[in-house]
Amino acid sequence: MLTKDHASWGYTASTGLGFTSGEIVDAHFEACATHYQAALDQAGIRSGWHVLDAGCGTGAFLPWLADVIGADGRLSAIDLAEENVGLAAARMSSGRSGRSGRSVEARQGDILNLPYADDTFDAVWCANTTQYLDDEEILRALGELRRVVRPGGIVAVKDLDAALITVRPADPFLFTDFFRRAAGAPGYARQLLRTRDLHRWLAAAGLVSVRQQTMLIEHHAPLDPAVLRFYSLACARIAQQAVDLGVDGDWRPFLDPENPTGPLRHPHGYISEGNTVAVGVVPPAPAR
Repeated sequence: MLTKDHASWGYTASTGLGFTSGEIVDAHFEACATHYQAALDQAGIRSGWHVLDAGCGTGAFLPWLADVIGADGRLSAIDLAEENVGLAAARMSSGRSGRSGRSVEARQGDILNLPYADDTFDAVWCANTTQYLDDEEILRALGELRRVVRPGGIVAVKDLDAALITVRPADPFLFTDFFRRAAGAPGYARQLLRTRDLHRWLAAAGLVSVRQQTMLIEHHAPLDPAVLRFYSLACARIAQQAVDLGVDGDWRPFLDPENPTGPLRHPHGYISEGNTVAVGVVPPAPAR
């Protein structure tokens, strides 16, 4: 999981993985909340199910998952970062979620080796996590997700599609050029461009009836404060990496997140990214 490029992305949690600290994860969730809700709606999770949030982060999806499964459902969560496990459990028990007292079994663990028995869950929701896995690891992780879901249950994976990132008014290919250059070596950037292949990975893991949808996330000026905050920080980190890599283009307007004349604060400012949701069904066990 941890490749040498992660330090340059910043916002690392205790795992050392870039863009995984609560500060930046929660900012991204707040900026894209309506789009994230639409992504979860694509999963097909049902009332009364036992659902695992695999790679739960600080638990931002847990209240919504609780709404979907209802009072008769059960909710479990796992994350690689120990601090996130505590934050996720606290989110559900403290009332911050608006669902005070709703229990969730949250634990620290690795999706490459899930600490659950076969067929434990009716569904798994895995959001913004496969981007941290290399090609060998993603297949292993999907195999684990399939293993812990009962036959007929679902594995739903959502992740960021960086190929859809663009900012206006600026060179519309500026960020595309960065990702193309950075993805020349194995690491995080390359994995952020792999998202629309998720359907292929789910099928390779043995899931059936695989479906996939990619949704464009667009933000138009005047940008909401939460949107402006997250994307100003994220663009600044990418811009610094682009400068360090020698990627052509005018990155100066993005280097300072507080730049009052930057493209994101322009009267015609615009930024986009993508959400891809891939869902597969665990096939019936072979007849004996």
